[in-house]
Amino acid sequence: MSRMRADATAVLAAWVPPDAGQRQLRDDYLAFLAEHDDAMWRSCRVGHLTASALVMDERRERVLLTLHPKVGRWLQLGGHCEPEDASLREAARREAIEESGIAAVLVGDQPLRLDRHPVPCAGAMSEHLDVQYLAIVASDAQAIISDESDDLRWFPVDALPADLDASVLALVAAALKVPA
Repeated sequence: MSRMRADATAVLAAWVPPDAGQRQLRDDYLAFLAEHDDAMWRSCRVGHLTASALVMDERRERVLLTLHPKVGRWLQLGGHCEPEDASLREAARREAIEESGIAAVLVGDQPLRLDRHPVPCAGAMSEHLDVQYLAIVASDAQAIISDESDDLRWFPVDALPADLDASVLALVAAALKVPA
């Protein structure tokens, strides 16, 4: 078992989901990991685990979202796990740094939520089994757009984009429940 797959299995097995829907997703992720040796990598064409981070300022007043070029919607930062990632948490941190340009990113120890969704990946439809973390940055952190985004913007938590995906709204709501 790869180091990343072992980490994902351990993290998800130890994670206490907040509700029945998240518990079912966790159990589905664990079954997927058990079935697929390459579950962590985009080479697993039926689907693969991904890692994302909802970046918020330390006062929890703003959230940093990317306008995803393939989806055309505002999303949290994140993406595919890479062989050099030591863990899911580190993959989420790497993605947050790469996509935000902010070097000092503190990622929570445990996942915040899970979200499973179909995506076009490598020319075919696949599924992302996303493990979502909360990431905190300094309130004065300056984000720099990367080539992975069509736009990158801070939004006040009480003035999020009107057409924000329900999964991102649920992620923001969960983040606001985490003690500061």
